[in-house]
Amino acid sequence: MLILRRRSKVQNSSDFSEVEKDREDDKKDRGKEKPKPKQDGGERRIKKWTCVDSCCWFIGCICLIWWFLLFLYNAMPASFPQYVAEAITGPLPDPPGVKLKKEGLTAKHPVVFVPGIVTGGLELWEGHQCADGLFRKRLWGGTFGEVYKGTFFYFTSLIFFFLDLPLCWVEHMSLDNETGLDPPGIRVRPVSGLVAADYFAPGYFVWAVLIANLARIGYDEKTMYMAAYDWRISFQNTEGTNSEPDKSNIELMVATNGGRKVVVIPHSMGVLYFLHFMKWVEAPAPMGGGGGTDWCAKHIKADVFGLQTLQHLMRMTRTWDSTMSMIPKGGDTIWGGLDWSPEGIYNCGAKKPKNNSTHTAIPNGKGASSFTEGVNYGRIISFGKDVAELHSSKIERIDFRDAINFKNPANNCDIWTEYQEMDVGHIKAVVNYKVYTAGSVLDLLHFVAPKLMKREGAHFSHGIADDLDDPKYEHYKYWSNPLETRLPNAPEMEIYSMYGVGIPTERAYVYKLASTTECSIPFQIDTSATGGIENSCLKDGVFSVNGDETVPVLSAGFMCAKGWRGKTRFNPSGIPNLLEGRGTQSGAHVDILGNFALIEDIIRVAAGATGEDLGGDQIHSDIFKWSEKISLHL
Repeated sequence: MLILRRRSKVQNSSDFSEVEKDREDDKKDRGKEKPKPKQDGGERRIKKWTCVDSCCWFIGCICLIWWFLLFLYNAMPASFPQYVAEAITGPLPDPPGVKLKKEGLTAKHPVVFVPGIVTGGLELWEGHQCADGLFRKRLWGGTFGEVYKGTFFYFTSLIFFFLDLPLCWVEHMSLDNETGLDPPGIRVRPVSGLVAADYFAPGYFVWAVLIANLARIGYDEKTMYMAAYDWRISFQNTEGTNSEPDKSNIELMVATNGGRKVVVIPHSMGVLYFLHFMKWVEAPAPMGGGGGTDWCAKHIKADVFGLQTLQHLMRMTRTWDSTMSMIPKGGDTIWGGLDWSPEGIYNCGAKKPKNNSTHTAIPNGKGASSFTEGVNYGRIISFGKDVAELHSSKIERIDFRDAINFKNPANNCDIWTEYQEMDVGHIKAVVNYKVYTAGSVLDLLHFVAPKLMKREGAHFSHGIADDLDDPKYEHYKYWSNPLETRLPNAPEMEIYSMYGVGIPTERAYVYKLASTTECSIPFQIDTSATGGIENSCLKDGVFSVNGDETVPVLSAGFMCAKGWRGKTRFNPSGIPNLLEGRGTQSGAHVDILGNFALIEDIIRVAAGATGEDLGGDQIHSDIFKWSEKISLHL
């Protein structure tokens, strides 16, 4: 079929001229700006794109991407990450639980976990009006973000939290500065069950990996117990809310598992809490639990030791009495003085050993001149880098304890707990003392925070006992200090000290006097103070030493290396001690709970192994050499 197009004919030459004229007019019109349409009521106004539109569009995109990624995460098969990892690195080794199950190990002794500071979940049981609707919702740990998921977009709810809710949250997480307990009208309690500390936040495990591996050899909720406690308050104040249930649950676990004793695994501050618990449970009522002097011997097989918003957060944490339990114990005898420290000159550039071996140590070979001569870790606080390096005989010091408070506050801000009660003279007196050791740090804290330290003195002690038979050591304030109390009379019980090594860990600090203007902190770490040579242990005002990134080796290992080694006055029944400084895989303070070598040892102990079965001490530090430098009457 043909398609014909008909062309109109031009009749005469005048038509051509008119056409050409029209074309020229069109060209002229194109060069001119077209008039804007009249804004009549019947016509639509053209809206310009504003900054508000851009912000809304940006937030919408962020929310859309967030939900899309969340959808992919939930839709992803649980085995996908392992599949990707195996595709890149090859087949992964069996987890410890799978490996030991193949060897025939099965659940035997019940296991009790004792979490450390901040890793246990806390929930609200009673609160003020701003916390309406949050009954039994987590205020801390685990999935506490779900408290704020009531809005349509999780992202916008987080914005709401950070902009509007901190003061209400801080109010409920703070303790009364006089009593050290929850303020009137507020009740915050620890979350119960294994979920109390399996994860600190989604994707950030604490006990979850260890729990999963124990489950692989037959452990379940009847043979595993999380001894959760309110880690904000002093240990003795947990008596009514924590200690009684812990005692009853351990007794029940022993009774329902054929009389098999429990294996207790405390971590971080949980070590101090459980040390206090062992004395509390044996002490007579009303001060203690009334379990009798043989309670630990009957119920415990082994103890695996060692494991505007910023301002308000600091005010909140300074009401937590539990933080006072972690002040260095033993004073200058353990931690060193003005011109010496047990660690001596330490090489921060030394490499970790690759293989486990008994009584091996990280060498202090090349690069051992990491410090200028005369600098040591015994000076826990130095005001100025030059002061940290001078010999003590060249430092001019003025005793801050003689300063008079003229009640003329240098800082009139009510955010801080007690800084606002110090005048300029007090602040300068602290700086003029120049250097503080473990012994004088306690005096410093009493000087700058007398109310806090008054409560501390009622619940904790940090010295060394001269005579453990003195009746004063029967008071609970001494029970969490291993240098002022005895281990239980339980010679069949074993203690395993497992801790991370090989990671630079804070040990001493260089401070400076900051501004005393309103709401500023008068004393701050001098972040400009850094060592001038390679491998220096001084960086950003902090002296580092071997440890697990949070706790130095000396703190984690000294008691098992010397204080409790064999029969001593601190360990009269000679409870066996096993030292394990983890130098392979992850040794970080919390990550070590996912260390496969450590998990394997714990599972073997729970399944009935002894320290001798594990091969004895496995040391990856100089803890024995450092301990020999400490002169302690045993």
